[in-house]
Amino acid sequence: MEPFKNAYSPQLVACIADHLEKHVSPFDRDSFCRPILADLEKLELKERAQLIADSIHQVLPEDAAKRTDALLAMLHPDECDHANGSSDEDGICGWGSMPLTMMVGQRWVEDFDRAMAVQKELTKRGSSEFGVRYFLLSDQERALKIMRGWIDDPNRHVRRLISEGTRPRLPWAMQLPRLIEDPSPMIPILTALRDDDEEYVRRSVANHLNDIAKDHPDSVADIAVDWMKGAGKHRQKLVRHACRTLIKQGHPRAMQAIGVSAPNIDVKSLTVDTEAVVYGNSLDFSASLKSKSAADQSLIIDYLIHFRKANGQLAAKVFKGSKMTLPAGKTHIFKKSHPIRPITTRRYYGGRQGLSLRINGKDYGSAEFDLIMPETG
Repeated sequence: MEPFKNAYSPQLVACIADHLEKHVSPFDRDSFCRPILADLEKLELKERAQLIADSIHQVLPEDAAKRTDALLAMLHPDECDHANGSSDEDGICGWGSMPLTMMVGQRWVEDFDRAMAVQKELTKRGSSEFGVRYFLLSDQERALKIMRGWIDDPNRHVRRLISEGTRPRLPWAMQLPRLIEDPSPMIPILTALRDDDEEYVRRSVANHLNDIAKDHPDSVADIAVDWMKGAGKHRQKLVRHACRTLIKQGHPRAMQAIGVSAPNIDVKSLTVDTEAVVYGNSLDFSASLKSKSAADQSLIIDYLIHFRKANGQLAAKVFKGSKMTLPAGKTHIFKKSHPIRPITTRRYYGGRQGLSLRINGKDYGSAEFDLIMPETG
C-alpha cells in the first residue's frame, strides 16, 4: 500500500500551481514549485502539508478580501461528492484541501468571521476538522456561535464538521483543553445533530461522545440513558457506538443504556489452546459459558490480554469478542483466535502473559500463556 504522505506529490504541487496561476497575479510558477519539490521527498505527511501551506500563503495577495477570492476560486466546483476525490483541472479537493485549511487556521485567525466562512467552504471539498481548531483555541465562544449556525446546512460535510472539528481528543489533531475540561457547550449541539439524516454525521457525533467519555464517563452514560428514550434504530446505533469505551470498561449505567444487565452465568474452563505463542502467530482460547437464568440473556463478550511490559509488570488491553443471546439454562462455548503480530501502537515483550474475559462489564476467569519473541542478533 502506498504511504499516505504520497498524497502530497509533485503532481499535486503542479495542480495547485496551475490554479494559482489562473487566480493570482503576478505568480512565478518556478519560484513556487522549485523549493517545494526540493524538500518534498524527505518529509512526512504533515510536514509536506505544512510546506505546501506556507508556500501558498507566500504567493496569495496580502489584502484579506482578494486572497479570500483567490483561494475560493481555486476550489473544486463540486461541493458534495469530491471531498474524497483528487484535485484536477477543475479545482482543489480531497487531500489537496488540507494545506489550505491549515494555512487559513494558522494565518487568518485575525480575520475571524471571513476565515471561518472559508473553512466552511473548504470542508465541502475535504475536511476542515484540523484547521477549524485554531479558531476554537483562539476564541471558543465565537467559533461555536458561528458553527451553531451551520446545524441546518444542506451540506453533510459542513454538518459533520460541527461535530468532528470540535472533538476534544480528535486523533492526530491538537487537543481542545477547554472542551476536555468542560464539554457542556457541545451537548446541545450534539443533541441537535444526533438524528441527522446522514450516517456520516451521526457517526461523528458518536465519536465525539466517546471522546468525552474518556474524561467524563458518568456524564456520557447519563446522556446515553436519556438519548435512548424513544430512540429509533439509527440513534440506538449511535449510542452504542458512543459508549464503546464505557462498555469495554464495564460502566454499569452505560450498560443499562444499551439494555445490557449484569450476567447470570457460570464461566468454566477458560482454556488456552496455544500455551506457547510464537510472535507472529495466534493465541487460541475457549471458555464454557453456562446460563443460570430462567430467561434469555444478551451478552457482550470481550477479552483482556494482560501483556508484559518492559518492567515485567502486566497491563491489560481489552479486545472485542462477540455479542450473543444466551438461551435460558443453556451453555455456549466461546472460541477466539487472536493474532499477535507487529503493530505500530504496541511493543511486545516475551515471557508469561495473562488472559481473562469481560462479560457485560464483569471480569471472569484467568489463564496464562508464554509469548516467544524472535532472537535478536
